[in-house]
Amino acid sequence: MITRRALISISLLAAPLSAATCDSLAALKLPDTTITSAKTIAAGSFTLPADPPPPPSLASSFKKLPDFCRVEGVIQPSSDSHIEFEVWLPASRWNGKYHGEGNGGFAGSINFAGLAASVLSGYASSSTDTGHKGEATDGRWALGHPEKIVDFGYRAIHETSGQSKAIIRAFYEENVKHSYFSSCSNGGRQALMEAQRYPADYDGIIAGAPAGSFTHIGASFTWDLQATEIDPASYIPADKYPAIEAAGLAACDARDGVKDGVIDDPTKCDFKPAALLCQGPESASCLTQPQITALEKIYAGPRNSQGQQIYPGFLPGGETGRNGWEGWISGAAPGKSVQYAFATQGGANLMFQNAAWDFRTFNLDRDVKIADDAMGGRLNAVDPNLQALKNRGGKLILYHGWNDPALAPLATVEYYQSVVAKIGTKESADFVRLYMVPGMQHCGGGPGPDSFGATPSGPKEDSQHSMSAALERWVETGIPPDKIIATKYAGKDVVRTRPLCPYPQVARYSGTGSTDDAANFKCVVDK
Repeated sequence: MITRRALISISLLAAPLSAATCDSLAALKLPDTTITSAKTIAAGSFTLPADPPPPPSLASSFKKLPDFCRVEGVIQPSSDSHIEFEVWLPASRWNGKYHGEGNGGFAGSINFAGLAASVLSGYASSSTDTGHKGEATDGRWALGHPEKIVDFGYRAIHETSGQSKAIIRAFYEENVKHSYFSSCSNGGRQALMEAQRYPADYDGIIAGAPAGSFTHIGASFTWDLQATEIDPASYIPADKYPAIEAAGLAACDARDGVKDGVIDDPTKCDFKPAALLCQGPESASCLTQPQITALEKIYAGPRNSQGQQIYPGFLPGGETGRNGWEGWISGAAPGKSVQYAFATQGGANLMFQNAAWDFRTFNLDRDVKIADDAMGGRLNAVDPNLQALKNRGGKLILYHGWNDPALAPLATVEYYQSVVAKIGTKESADFVRLYMVPGMQHCGGGPGPDSFGATPSGPKEDSQHSMSAALERWVETGIPPDKIIATKYAGKDVVRTRPLCPYPQVARYSGTGSTDDAANFKCVVDK
């Protein structure tokens, strides 16, 4: 059913608008929206509106920005909504396209890095804080605020898309030719929400490591905490991860025909943590029995008393590194991991609406259903029926690193398989692709090649090396993506290239030439 408000939005987008100066956009009238500022930003002069100062790489990108029109606004679709958003519009050389930016974690801020990257690539772009302010691991905004959870869950990204297109049209006096959205983690969940709920918002969508089954991810994090932190003897300190990773590589690295420090498909790795049992005094090179039991639970993932898999477990081969298990699963000490922050903040403030909630009392049989019933409809992006996206010609690319320590990679494989089962193998191939990235951790990092243009990175990017360019070619010319070359850098130096193959294909070495050169690999179906 089309509401009166939706009809107003549609007519606003359809009616001809006069071209506007940047300053005049402040007077633009949009449904439930207040434009709070519209100003031209001179080339290279943009600075972040708050402390702390940006990292050098981000500050450098701001210095490269051309003149652009910066529009700030607030959308209030409910009495408890306060969705802040920004639209950045290049003053010249606009490519005619719009790119929406996503958010990590619990959001709470504007994605300035994404806005800058898109404008540098010629796009008009927008970003939203999704209706609240705060650190990405802070969930206190959600306690007692169901409408803010709806805004975070799906409404803010959709509302921002619609209002941004109206602002873009007013400024340039022409419609957006094509709209794109690309993001990772919670941003990947936002991408799937758009594909599932609002397929008309974007022509092309990239969903990286999507946190689609939000309530079950919370159960997974809590499962890991219960495995490692209720009994102090079960906690696995980070200095043991090199031994764990080395044992996994010894068992499985060479299975794909190349010994390169990367397990190509860790689902086929038969590594057994029991092989690391200490035979003498405990050290960093071995595990105690309680630690082995905890590690086995992390790899297995949560199962209820009936043996039902609630969410997949994590996979061996990429435990070390700054973006590995130390930050996500163990932390520097008990209670210091990112999983701990998300599990406790999400459990208390989003899932169970109880500030006194304690992860130690979580029960899979009881509490997963409670979370699903209360919040699944607002937060989970798991609907496989993407027929509406397909029917309008939309395209979706999913990707996930096989060594992600934050969101289990198999969850994305299972979602893709559910879409294929729902839509059909041939029909789904017309509009959806999945790329699994060997050796990549959460949205990047890890031992494998992890640079493949998942977000816009400039006008010179090509569809063979850039997932974003491949998506745009698919949308705009109908040519589907095949293999995409991923690159591993050490500083500015290229260390290795490998093809990413459309799932279920995998890259296999041809037997001749350098194993660090993608040209010597072919995409095949592993048997």
